[in-house]
Amino acid sequence: MPPVVIDLQQADDWRDVVHRAVQTLVEGRLVAFPTETVYGLAASALDASAVDRLVEAKGRDDQRPLTLAIRSAAEARDYCPDLSPLAARLARRCWPGPITLVVEGTHPESLVGQLPPAVRQRVVPHQTVGLRVPGHPAILDVLRMLAGPLVLSSANLSGQPDAVSARDVVDAVGEQVDMVLDDGPSRFGQPSTVVRVTDGKIELLREGVVPEKTVRRLSSWLALFVCTGNTCRSPMAEAIARDLLARRLKCQRDELEDRGVLVMSAGIAAMMGGVATPEAMEAVREYDLDLRDHETQPLTETLVRHADLILTMTRSHREAIVAQWPDAAERTTQLCDDGRDVIDPIGGPLQQYRDCARQIHAALESRFSDLTL
Repeated sequence: MPPVVIDLQQADDWRDVVHRAVQTLVEGRLVAFPTETVYGLAASALDASAVDRLVEAKGRDDQRPLTLAIRSAAEARDYCPDLSPLAARLARRCWPGPITLVVEGTHPESLVGQLPPAVRQRVVPHQTVGLRVPGHPAILDVLRMLAGPLVLSSANLSGQPDAVSARDVVDAVGEQVDMVLDDGPSRFGQPSTVVRVTDGKIELLREGVVPEKTVRRLSSWLALFVCTGNTCRSPMAEAIARDLLARRLKCQRDELEDRGVLVMSAGIAAMMGGVATPEAMEAVREYDLDLRDHETQPLTETLVRHADLILTMTRSHREAIVAQWPDAAERTTQLCDDGRDVIDPIGGPLQQYRDCARQIHAALESRFSDLTL
């Protein structure tokens, strides 16, 4: 029997489509979803017979692990309670998106343990589990309404070309799938990049949409310094921090990125493309540092999400960040660990900038003394 095909671009009621897809999955049937990579074939991970149908529809090798599609990066710890900082960093930066993370999947408190035994065997055949948050609203909305995750695989016959349109899905597995959500051609038209994270290291198991060089950059540790205008305090902190970290890693400052360390700065009320103040340039010159190439930038959601450590010049800066991005609270703290503000020297004499730079330098030495990268 041919599947029900729903054109998402012509649908009158999005919620009705989502409810129909949820109902189909709850009844143990299969739904093909558009994603940003290729079309995916999904079954409820709570239904072993539905997952068996998915494997049969694809003609898939039983020993090849199936991926779990979950709701968000925050949910990753439910399936891998001891998720490493590196894996958490990639999840935070890349999801929703075209990255599948392969992490340890046998923790006794993992929600994987609550899946039917036959499903556990299919998603964790080798002690690891593949997790992904697909970047498409249809599947994300469905996931939010389901009690558990989805088992997700590409909507094609095993070993055959990927399905990048609803027509490809129908041609490949049409007799096996019950519903196809059609949202036109896939955005990228190629599979997700599969990254295994073990022992603080990454290994590309499959290079897909995201190339290896980009994955490694996304895995870098990022310190972000925040002030108001990004013209004096935070750029001075950025320059000083880069120097201290390079000394600690015994490398040149321009080699930090190759060592997996990024340092940036931004301002809560900054304009794009401004320059550091002349006094700030002079103050850091005494440390043999140069701010002539600095360009101001405003603090954005992307910067906040990507940062592993956000150091603010004042308590009010931290409060503003946490108010707008509550999820960043654990990663955001004042630069001075004694709770003092770094006073804004803007408009003051050069000596005030020098005092500010010294305060920043002392605070960073204290912060970095026990820092684990």
